[in-house]
Amino acid sequence: MIFETRKNFARAASVAMMGAILLAGAPRSGVARSTATQAAEGSAQPFAIEYYYKAKWGHAEEFLALFKKNHYPVLKKEMELGRMLKVTMAVPRYHTTEDGRWDYRVTIVFKNAAIANDNFDSGAVIKQLYPDQETYKKEEQRRFEILEAHWDLPVKDLDLDAR
Repeated sequence: MIFETRKNFARAASVAMMGAILLAGAPRSGVARSTATQAAEGSAQPFAIEYYYKAKWGHAEEFLALFKKNHYPVLKKEMELGRMLKVTMAVPRYHTTEDGRWDYRVTIVFKNAAIANDNFDSGAVIKQLYPDQETYKKEEQRRFEILEAHWDLPVKDLDLDAR
């Protein structure tokens, strides 16, 4: 389920990014060549997406247990396959207002933007890791039932020393 969300969001972000490149400061006569060059250069760079999870009150620990049991092993397998370079999770140190609250931020650094936006089907990995598909599907359904909100945010590093 989360893979479909990630794929759809990442695909839309990719289309928006390409549109922004087309509209950005390249000379009119060189737009197509410039866009292709920029896309090729970006395909070699790591591509990070942050996934935010806001659990219903009182269910954050249950969400974390289900995430670690059913989703993190799939992400680790994708790292083994070379699709992802790193997966990390963070929690806020202090509380915020309810409208800005999130419980977990998972940052996935993909090998590049193309891999983050491809149509990778994790079904085979999931079937390999979880032969009892009925239990897996039930627990994944529960993981999303206890979520109040979830959003994905592609991010990029800024070079503060660049002009």
